[in-house]
Amino acid sequence: MDKKTIIGLVLMVAVFVGYSFYMSNEQEKVAEKQRAYDAKKRELAEQRAAAEASYKQQQEQLTEEQKAQRKAQAEAEAFNAELYRHGEVLTSRYNLVDTLPIVVENDFMTVSFDRMGGKVSSVILKDYTRYAKGERTELVNLINPGSAYFGIDIHRHGPEQDAINTNDYRFDSEVVENEAGQIEKVIMTLPIDTLGGKIEYVYSINHTGNPSKDYLVGFDFHKENITQYMQHDNEIILRWRNQSMHNEKSFSNESSASTVMFYDQKEDESDEIEADGHREHHRNLSWIALKQQYFTSALLAKDIIHAGFGFSTAKDENSGYVKAYDSRIIIPHDGKNDYSFAFYYGPNDYDIMSDVSFAGRENNLEEIIPMGGWFIGWFNRYITIPIFNWLSEHGVGFGLIILILTIIVKLIILPLTYKSYMSTAKMRAIRPEMEEINKKYPKQEDAMKKQQAMMELYRKAGVSPMGGCLPLLIQMPILWAMFRFFPASIELRGQSFLWADDLSSYDSVLELPFSIPFYGSHVSLFALLMAISLFGYSFYTYKQQAATTAGQPGAGVMKFMMVYFMPVMMLFFFNSYSSGLCYYYFLSQILTMIIMYAIRRSVNDEKVRERLLANAAKPRKKSRFQERYEEALRQQQENLNREQRRQRH
Repeated sequence: MDKKTIIGLVLMVAVFVGYSFYMSNEQEKVAEKQRAYDAKKRELAEQRAAAEASYKQQQEQLTEEQKAQRKAQAEAEAFNAELYRHGEVLTSRYNLVDTLPIVVENDFMTVSFDRMGGKVSSVILKDYTRYAKGERTELVNLINPGSAYFGIDIHRHGPEQDAINTNDYRFDSEVVENEAGQIEKVIMTLPIDTLGGKIEYVYSINHTGNPSKDYLVGFDFHKENITQYMQHDNEIILRWRNQSMHNEKSFSNESSASTVMFYDQKEDESDEIEADGHREHHRNLSWIALKQQYFTSALLAKDIIHAGFGFSTAKDENSGYVKAYDSRIIIPHDGKNDYSFAFYYGPNDYDIMSDVSFAGRENNLEEIIPMGGWFIGWFNRYITIPIFNWLSEHGVGFGLIILILTIIVKLIILPLTYKSYMSTAKMRAIRPEMEEINKKYPKQEDAMKKQQAMMELYRKAGVSPMGGCLPLLIQMPILWAMFRFFPASIELRGQSFLWADDLSSYDSVLELPFSIPFYGSHVSLFALLMAISLFGYSFYTYKQQAATTAGQPGAGVMKFMMVYFMPVMMLFFFNSYSSGLCYYYFLSQILTMIIMYAIRRSVNDEKVRERLLANAAKPRKKSRFQERYEEALRQQQENLNREQRRQRH
């Protein structure tokens, strides 16, 4: 052992011993602090127990008259504290219970207004039912009872003091009826002080028969002499909270689809907050929306607003709600006393939302519906939805509509399917020549030469090795568009077909007494049929391509992944997904196999080979891309050869 090694070992031992000594001292300090904390805790507990015993003894020695005097004194002190906090006017209105809400109806919804807070406390949609105890027995209510919170922050004793909120006080109310006796306005007024300070909410309900108008509730806010009670002179703080009820069969799907969305007027685009519900702050907004899977509560502003918002998810799916939303809305205050807003309480229906107009402009509220983004959303907007609407208006059942849509989609992509098959057929046709090249260059160091020879073969025969992949890639946007459309399509909600009672949710033909991880506790027959059809399609496709992949590295793994693993994975993934989507994919696979079989019967592989060999005999000029690619391969081969020669020497 040399000198340096000995020194190194000594240093290592010294460091280890020193570290151990240091850690033992640190642990002793931590233990000492813990002992001191425990002793202090015991001392406080003993003092608390002694104080409680002393108080109890004093109480037992008091006469009934003395007890009554102390109780009256405590109540007076509490009242004076409340009087100081709320003021004379608001104290009498604080924390009361409104047993008689104001109920207003139009053709599409029933809206309840609570005088406590002057807020919307319930919105029941007449045309939609929700799952309750496993059945659709109740109408959809967009606000979980008792969860509504809506009000303006007020600072009675200066901005540095804690705020009180108008949600906690009882408003005065007045209704305005039209000539038909229908309530068209609900006016809520809250006096703040004896000096004329007040807040007034004016809610407007439409009776037009047009859902794009009647799902809107106008909200005009008027303030008078309350600037001194604001936290800042240039802004009003509005707080809006509620909980979304559990309306759908699948809690997990409904929860993942429910979020907070907003429209950035400056960027002219919509967005949503992060999936974890972490609180975010955004400026220059024209609306914010508490989005559920199929319904939305949105606040639209005439002028821009700023907001901070977030949500939390119910921990127990039996709690009755899915998400609890919380928003702090900043209304820029520029000396005005009147502000104009509107609530949208309604379905996530593209035709309805796209026609919503407020403050004389289109509001792009339809962007709440997940269509798949700008790249593929056009397919749903201009093909899928119009087909659905036109067929349903003519009385066609939704099971048949999905079949018709599937056929239309297959006809649209038929040229791509044919091109993909022909590319595979061409690759099969030149398989003998490819095997000859493999035999000619069996060594690993000749990989570049083999690749160059393959490219030359492809060039002469007029075959593109990517010809079978590109058509499939072009089809992916359509498949993704369908994937986004079905789970978000309110048109399918509640629509039954065969054994499925709701095409927008999963179907169940068997409830399991246990839950399988990543699968669930039920068996979806449509998901099972989809997986079987996918297996059949994958097996058929792989069989067609086997001639071109046989002997290639990883062929066995590719077969396992493509033929066996993928269908099983899709079965687990789609078991709790929309049965309408599973039904569509099932039909799509079946139709694709029929089309591929028909093409196979109509294409003669021998004639394809003859045509390719004839093409190969013709002189072909290399394209610039081929020339650059071959030059790159040549240089790469030269570099590889130089590296091999260097290693030998």
